[in-house]
This record gives sequence, C-alpha cells and structure tokens, in this order.
Amino acid sequence: MELVTKATIFAVKAHDGMKRKTNKNPYILHPMEAASIAGTMSESQELIAAALLHDVVEDAGITAEQIETEFGKRVAELVSSETENKRADLPADATWELRKQEAIALLKSTSDMDVKKLYLSDKLSNMRSFYREWKLLGDEMWQKFNQKDKEKQEWYYRSIADATSELSDFDAWQEYTFLVEKIFGRV
Repeated sequence: MELVTKATIFAVKAHDGMKRKTNKNPYILHPMEAASIAGTMSESQELIAAALLHDVVEDAGITAEQIETEFGKRVAELVSSETENKRADLPADATWELRKQEAIALLKSTSDMDVKKLYLSDKLSNMRSFYREWKLLGDEMWQKFNQKDKEKQEWYYRSIADATSELSDFDAWQEYTFLVEKIFGRV
C-alpha cells in the first residue's frame, strides 16, 4: 500500500468520532487539509503522510513507536516534531504558553524544512478554520479554546509566521500571514 494511502486509513481510524473545537466538523478533515497544504509545498510522501498523522500521538492515543513501526523513522520524526508535551497531569490552559514556547523554539532552531512545512500546513489549516469562525463570532471565538486571551493567541500565530519565514515564497505561507493579519486586525 502506498504510504499516503496507508496514512490516510490510519488517521481516519485514529480520529474516528472526534470533532473540531470550532465548528464540530469531523476531526479528520483537519489532517486531510493539512496534508493537502503540505502537498503544495513538497512531493515528499513522508511529509504528506506526517501531515495526515500529525495529531494522532497528541490527540488519539497512538504512540510515536507505533508511527515508526507502521510508517518508518522519518514519518515518526516529523510527527514527533509536531507533537506537544501536553503534560497530562496539568490542566491544558495552565500549560498552553509553555507548550507554544517549546514549539516556537523548535521551529526557530531547526534547519529541517519539512518540519517547518509540516507545522505551517497544520497552522494554515487552523487559520482557515479560525477565519471562518472569526467572521461569525468575532473575538468571542477565542472563548472556545484553552487560551482565551486574543493577545497571547496573536503572539503565538505571529511567532509561527516569523519562525517559518524561510517558506515565504510558498503560497501557503503567504495565505497564512494574510489570515493572521485579517484575524488580528492589521488588514
């Protein structure tokens, strides 16, 4: 079976029954969109598979070891780069800022463009969803999230743009920064 096909089936099963926070759509639509975005920046089957799988460790109870066994070391490395340490013993809102600082530090320090492309693919998918929700609810939409402070959300999403600026020639990065500006008030 092709790697992307196998990753699609695996992700569909792992996210079965899960819904998005904002619009309650089936969760699987998010990793599928992230994979589609990744495919606009690279033909790497490993990167596209990682985009499909990027939330299975963090949100679906799959281990990094399972990903490596099923999809190989490179896909597992990429998925792990995108997986936050949620610190299950603490409330998510208490660890939000620390988790985001760790993600930004990784993005700033890595020279692996696939890690940056994966992260951008995920966050652009989120931005598209946020923009649709923001048009309906305005800043009230942040109340649906662990971090309800719009200024902290803005810091995080602008930091992602800065940390992935090497990708600025890609339409995905340009769309991402456009949506950040729309949502956070500069356009």
